[in-house]
Amino acid sequence: MIAKIMKGSGFKGVINYILDPKKGTELIDSSGVRTESINHIVQSFIDQTELNPRVSKVVGHISLSFSAQDSSKLSNEWMAQIAREYMEKMGVKNTQYIIGRHFDKEHPHVHIAFNRIDNNGKTISDRNDRLRSEKICKELTTKYGLYFADGKEKVKEHRLKEPDKTKYEIYQALKAEIARCRDWTTLLSHLEKQDIGVRFKYKGNSQEVQGIIFEKNGYHFDGSKVDRVFSYSKIDFALQQNNREHEHQTQGMLNLISNVASVTSEITNNLIEGGLDLFQTHSTVPAEVYNTLDKKKKKKKRKIHL
Repeated sequence: MIAKIMKGSGFKGVINYILDPKKGTELIDSSGVRTESINHIVQSFIDQTELNPRVSKVVGHISLSFSAQDSSKLSNEWMAQIAREYMEKMGVKNTQYIIGRHFDKEHPHVHIAFNRIDNNGKTISDRNDRLRSEKICKELTTKYGLYFADGKEKVKEHRLKEPDKTKYEIYQALKAEIARCRDWTTLLSHLEKQDIGVRFKYKGNSQEVQGIIFEKNGYHFDGSKVDRVFSYSKIDFALQQNNREHEHQTQGMLNLISNVASVTSEITNNLIEGGLDLFQTHSTVPAEVYNTLDKKKKKKKRKIHL
């Protein structure tokens, strides 16, 4: 389960999108609005915003997407229940909302539209909403036994439009290159060959790097916008880890070679020493045998002189 959060200033556009008949939409839940028609729903939202006219972005719009592998168990009732629990944990409560389910894609998904001006005229906070949302999605995915999708690994690239298409190309390149590079120089060189430019953001007038920007096809993205693992600090840490692992492997190989050489030398020495001992053993003749041999030699000599 993943969520995409959007905000806006006009209800008409988002309500028309969510309840568009071309998407095979079903209104599966609502609260605090008249549902006789789309116009009645829109007007209900607009009327409540007058309780706090100082807020400009009054429209809350969240899409909740699920894996196609969960399709068989995701009834309208269950999806509405998960959506309500998601909103509760996000602090979206005591306010108007509608939940529409779309059937225009292979994976199940719903759209939530809610009024950021609650029933008492107070503003529903959006502080750190994306970070909170990510945590809540994981909690609910685990709680309801839903499938953990692989995120960008399951993206259908041919269906992407700009600038998402370029962002995904950068994502794929970074994923592959960071895994095999050990320093920034090598990484930047590999990215340049794929027409990906890199700019660093510095703190004030210092040389302290604060962030990183990737550029391709006229588009530019902060590293963390490509993916949260591609911020400058996380890439730098990954490169250092790769370098340490390489050094560790190299040292391990050197130690292995050294040990093999040492063992080989020891075996060779033992063989040589063993060989010398063998020669010495055969050259040492017992005295009684030596005397007997010596006598035979003398007899032969005397025989020759006769």
